[in-house]
Amino acid sequence: MTMDNLTIKIILGSTRQGRFGDKAAHWIFELAEKKEGLDVELLDLRDYDMPFFNEPMSPAMIQTPYANEAVARWTKKIAEADGFIFATAEYSHGYPAVLKNALDWVYREWNNKPVGFVAWGGVGGARSVEQLREVAVELQMAPIRNAVHIMAPWMIVDEKGALKPGALDSYEAAAEGMLAQLLWWGKALKAGREGNI
Repeated sequence: MTMDNLTIKIILGSTRQGRFGDKAAHWIFELAEKKEGLDVELLDLRDYDMPFFNEPMSPAMIQTPYANEAVARWTKKIAEADGFIFATAEYSHGYPAVLKNALDWVYREWNNKPVGFVAWGGVGGARSVEQLREVAVELQMAPIRNAVHIMAPWMIVDEKGALKPGALDSYEAAAEGMLAQLLWWGKALKAGREGNI
């Protein structure tokens, strides 16, 4: 870890069995890990068994952290980040409920940080990304323009569910464009959070 590097958390936003998300999230993790200026960590929502948000007070209003252990761990991880990549499926023209729940538990820790998207589905997860952009704005995040949209993921895996050789190669240019924007916005917003602009 380098002091000047940005800390980027890649959030795997699906917990279902047999998910394609493992493949997409690890792929973008490996690309981001090679990018100079980034320190990356993959956060799998399977590792954060948070209840459905049902607190009497919004995270924007609370003065002390919530007591739930998984929520406390999750909040700490989000606070560490300078930016995010949401790796998300599209379910019924939207994004997974488990990801919305994870977003809802936190507020200040999301603020003034950029977010990029890697999505998959029938139209490359485009509808889930559009909805997530609106939520990100409400959380005072900066959703970047470029995204990776993986079309028909069921067509690029073999009968055992493994990625076919070179299945994601055609998406690398989109990923590089997204990572470049994430790095630029991450530096600008970090400077702002630190009072350097």
